[in-house]
Amino acid sequence: MSDLDSALLLRIAEALERLAPPPPPAPDFSTAEAFTWRAAAAAFEPVEAVNRVDLALLEGIDRARDLLFANTERFAKGLPANNALLWGARGMGKSSLVKAVHGALAKLWPLRLIEIHREDIQSLPALLASLRKASFRFIVFCDDLSFDAAETSYKSLKAALEGGLEGRPDNALFYATSNRRHLLPRDMMENEGATAINPGEAVEEKVSLSDRFGLWIGFHNCSQDDYLEMVFGYMRHYALDAPAESARAEALEWSITRGSRSGRVAWQFIQDLAGRLGKTLK
Repeated sequence: MSDLDSALLLRIAEALERLAPPPPPAPDFSTAEAFTWRAAAAAFEPVEAVNRVDLALLEGIDRARDLLFANTERFAKGLPANNALLWGARGMGKSSLVKAVHGALAKLWPLRLIEIHREDIQSLPALLASLRKASFRFIVFCDDLSFDAAETSYKSLKAALEGGLEGRPDNALFYATSNRRHLLPRDMMENEGATAINPGEAVEEKVSLSDRFGLWIGFHNCSQDDYLEMVFGYMRHYALDAPAESARAEALEWSITRGSRSGRVAWQFIQDLAGRLGKTLK
């Protein structure tokens, strides 16, 4: 190759480098206590104010609260801890608990919360790689995680959590909430089993996704007493001075019209009650 050809190739390479987008800046996790992962840009967007309730306001889920708090506290201290799957009934405070536990512990430890959206779960390995060398500890959180038939992104999740050569970074845990204990619809697992040469192995691969979570925390529909305790707990906290008997009757009527009793329904009633009383929920 002549000197002229070498010079021409060098100019072409330099021109291509100028056209290429610059590498994203290293994330600064000191700017906020929570971030949202933007997969398309491979960037972490700071969350100025996390939408959370105080841990003390989460009534009726004491056992779940204690389990998740203890696991997260051990992790924040640098001790061994498990990935956690919070599964079960809708509106019973699964995602609220994750955010509340983080909020309580972030006051004491350099613990950051990273939210990854369900549709970006295939980018989880890249997200975890970005956290590996950071000086903070991270809870990576995916709300309402589940997979439908024909989806294969669950394999990326399996590899990122416990498989692969590198495995999960020591400074990161993965927490997920779901209405499904096994994250996959039952008919999907049954269909896999019916068409496979070895049905047991096919179903086992699907179920093994949940096995990547060392801590399973179940949430069940609450009783009427638990529901009312949630309502009155909110009323005390926000100083909503309504007569107890009328508030009880209205809260029960509210749950009947919604067809369910849950922490979410209790909060929706409190928002209605506060509005009628002319009070703000601050």
